[in-house]
Amino acid sequence: MTDALGNLVRFTLVPGQHYDTVGVAPLLEQADFRGLPADRAFDVHWIVDAIRAQGACVVIPQRKNRLDRRPFDGALFKARHLIENFFCKLKEFKRIAMRSEKTDRSFEAMIYLVGAIINSR
Repeated sequence: MTDALGNLVRFTLVPGQHYDTVGVAPLLEQADFRGLPADRAFDVHWIVDAIRAQGACVVIPQRKNRLDRRPFDGALFKARHLIENFFCKLKEFKRIAMRSEKTDRSFEAMIYLVGAIINSR
């Protein structure tokens, strides 16, 4: 999760064989935001309901097979490139891209360190 400027706020590590939606619940619990742009993979009922329960705007494009259609703000969705840009900057660091750390804890620490370096630029 990044802020409006594309700076790292928090993240969760999930195993590679799980869906991305597994790590969303801990991110939404303590978050304070007005809108949450995400891609179609996060167009799940419980995520949309959790975002609406916090009084935030849902900025997630709908899947084609979704029966209950909701309004979508395409202009606000364009801000999602900040998140993608952060991932590109994160992967410039070889230790992150190659996952050189042996434990999850040291990998998390390296991500926070690199996030701080990126934010200080």
